[in-house]
Amino acid sequence: MQPVLQINFWAVLVCIISNVFIGFLWYGPLFLKPWAKEVGIDADKKPSAAEMIPSMLMMIGGAFLTAYVLAHSIEVWRPSVWGHSGDLPSWQYGMYASMFSFIGFYLPPLLSLVAWEKKSWKLFSINAGYWFISVTVMGQILANWR
Repeated sequence: MQPVLQINFWAVLVCIISNVFIGFLWYGPLFLKPWAKEVGIDADKKPSAAEMIPSMLMMIGGAFLTAYVLAHSIEVWRPSVWGHSGDLPSWQYGMYASMFSFIGFYLPPLLSLVAWEKKSWKLFSINAGYWFISVTVMGQILANWR
């Protein structure tokens, strides 16, 4: 039996916006100085638009890929997608998919940066915190807005 997946592209768009907003807060007012120190960037030097635009476009592209794939992952958790009954509350599917995605696809590369590139645990914590919150928010948006 093939699953019947319904992807809400408006929810994907809102996920992209939430990712940018969380990133702005996380790497701005909340953790700019410690993050900049850990990566060796002068926190007081403001990047030019020419420097920011390519980075923002890559971030938006990455957020789209994350939201699009996470939307599929959330959908396949639901028994109703496979023609069965017994769906749980939507928020649970958002949590399952986002937690397993974070643990399996975000945490290992972040740990590798500590293990092989000798990045600090402080940088690991800042980046892991960002991705944990961002993926969790995306999971809830996608699970609850079908």
